[in-house]
Amino acid sequence: MTIEWFDRVSGELQDHLTSICEKYDQVGHMTIDKGAKHPRIEFFIETEDGDREYFCTLFFDPYNNEFYVESYDLDLDLSSKTILKDIEDIVDAVHESFHDYLNDDDYDMADEYIVEEDEDDFDIEDVDVEWETPEVTAYIDEEEDVEITYKFGLLPDTGDGVLQRINRVRTEDDELIKDEFNFVFSKEEASTIIAMIASHMDSLESLDSEF
Repeated sequence: MTIEWFDRVSGELQDHLTSICEKYDQVGHMTIDKGAKHPRIEFFIETEDGDREYFCTLFFDPYNNEFYVESYDLDLDLSSKTILKDIEDIVDAVHESFHDYLNDDDYDMADEYIVEEDEDDFDIEDVDVEWETPEVTAYIDEEEDVEITYKFGLLPDTGDGVLQRINRVRTEDDELIKDEFNFVFSKEEASTIIAMIASHMDSLESLDSEF
């Protein structure tokens, strides 16, 4: 019995879904439950009232090392299980369930559901952030006068996390250029983000090769 395949899929699934579906990227969420006898990944949309409407549940059978989805036929009064053999089948199943849900509910993105702000438009000056850490230097190149720092905070109203990245570059004219980027994420997303980064650390290039 192993859940290695479960961990690999759960670590990569969100990235696959957001890359192929713009609507899912805007409103789709996923949560992971590893404590059940058959671990599962549940997918949902958050309404304006703060409720969750689930549209798909992926189950994992650790004994047979396979993902599956369950369905129920009302006419025959029978339940069935569909085995998903690889990541492509899994992504297709979730993507199809997502659009079936949208079609069945006459989905209206503007009126019914919360659309997360585009990160490029997110202005940290407009919201209150409780910063949990000071700026931590992640990279510095004294010869090129380049510095990259990070700090972590929380949004009190939602409990979401904020990761702020600040790039500072000093030009030959002694002008300091500051570039700030803020990334907002939920508790459920954090574990997925950490797993994705950890599984691809060996593929990353050092910043020393860029400056």
